[in-house]
Amino acid sequence: MTSSDGPVPVAGRPVVLRGGTVLTMDDACTVLADADVLVVDDRIAAVGPRLEVPEGTQEIDASGGVVMPGMIDTHRHMWQTAMRGYGADWTLTQYFVWYYLEHGKKFRPEDIAAGNRLAAIESLDAGVTTTVDWSHNLHSVDHAEAALDALRSVPGRFVLAYGNIQAGPWEWTADPAVRSFLERLRDARDDMMGVQIAFDVTGDPAFPEKAAFEVARDLGLPVTTHAGVWGATSDTGIQQMYDNGFMTPETTYVHASTLTRDSYQRIAATGGSISVATESECSAGQGHAPTEQVLQYGIPVSLSMDTSVWWSGDMFSAMRATLNADRMSEHLTAHLKGETITHLRLRAQQVVEWTTRGGAHTIGRDSDLGSLEPGKKADLVLVKNDDSPVSFPLLNPLGHVVFQAQRSDVHTVVVDGRVVKYAGKLVGIDLAPVRREIENTIDFLRAEIGEEAWQAGMFPDKPEAEADILDNPYQYSDFKDESKRAGGEDRVLGR
Repeated sequence: MTSSDGPVPVAGRPVVLRGGTVLTMDDACTVLADADVLVVDDRIAAVGPRLEVPEGTQEIDASGGVVMPGMIDTHRHMWQTAMRGYGADWTLTQYFVWYYLEHGKKFRPEDIAAGNRLAAIESLDAGVTTTVDWSHNLHSVDHAEAALDALRSVPGRFVLAYGNIQAGPWEWTADPAVRSFLERLRDARDDMMGVQIAFDVTGDPAFPEKAAFEVARDLGLPVTTHAGVWGATSDTGIQQMYDNGFMTPETTYVHASTLTRDSYQRIAATGGSISVATESECSAGQGHAPTEQVLQYGIPVSLSMDTSVWWSGDMFSAMRATLNADRMSEHLTAHLKGETITHLRLRAQQVVEWTTRGGAHTIGRDSDLGSLEPGKKADLVLVKNDDSPVSFPLLNPLGHVVFQAQRSDVHTVVVDGRVVKYAGKLVGIDLAPVRREIENTIDFLRAEIGEEAWQAGMFPDKPEAEADILDNPYQYSDFKDESKRAGGEDRVLGR
């Protein structure tokens, strides 16, 4: 394969990206103009201007572009990508009903694989070099094996977060077959495939999730959990985790939108990270993205896209949405007081950090991912599109990445030293069989569900009057939490 940029770099030979604006994302967030990045084997060998390189090094012209670390998505339900865009008009309740209570149970192992494979390819295409697969429809180990095999078929870096929405976490984590699967992944120590355990804490006073936390602790695996989701998970779950010693620096709290000060303080004190999925939080109703809180309490933060059943699957969208949501909130709060904001608290640099360094921290890979520094893994992205009138002038590279760039501007993607996208095209990936695989899943689901129900799910009726639906359908038990039925301004705004 060749292009106007020259032939695709050959695997196994050094590669240098020449003359780009380099966002190192090191501790000082150093930005280097007209600089090079040299990749040797799976590592970044050097960063700087006019680098001397080994004989036989392949060159990529990065002039006019931005070279940055590979982006990291810390929470995506990849299996749902098989239904891309289907739930565009869903509420969170409709999502829960569709996947948790009704049709999610119909997914076969091959359907999980189809969604995972497409999502994994989509990630690479958008410059997302590491994706956490929040895989919460693994209602058998066969489903888990299919999910894993699909991820392994794509040359990206992934973390399989094992979950099962069709059963209580204390049930499926007790399954010896599940434990064996998790132990195998853990013991492989494969730096291309991490493993977590994914489940939520609903606030049942009996705290049945305790058993799942104990399994995670026994296996030495991190837990990722949807926390602070309006109507579903609340401060009660955080309190239970804290009281039982299950809040650790390795824990990821997804959304964390409708918590109170006490919960944010507990997260901060125990060192966990919050994964902010702003497009999701703005649209589905988990609560407002907790950008103000993570800044106030100094909580480590990463960004995520949640699911392509609703939203886009690229981190440019995540960064843009996060800045916009925070600024809207800041302005609105001031306006309600008759005041005016003159300086913004959240800056472009911070959301770029959250999608690179922040993601690396969340998955425990600070030491080798998230920045362009010699010795770190060679996961990097060249944002460059000479055919686009939006590619110039490049004045503020951080702001340009956040507000101007998009998936089509991803010129080159390198994962573990391997060029997986070049000159705007994926390398060595044939989409035709992937398309057939997805079409097979859609044909199966439509037949199983029935055409009338399929159409009704995609285009839900508009209510004639506002309905006051208070009980969330996503429950492992019959427990009803009255605290989720109402709340004052503090709970709604996540304060």
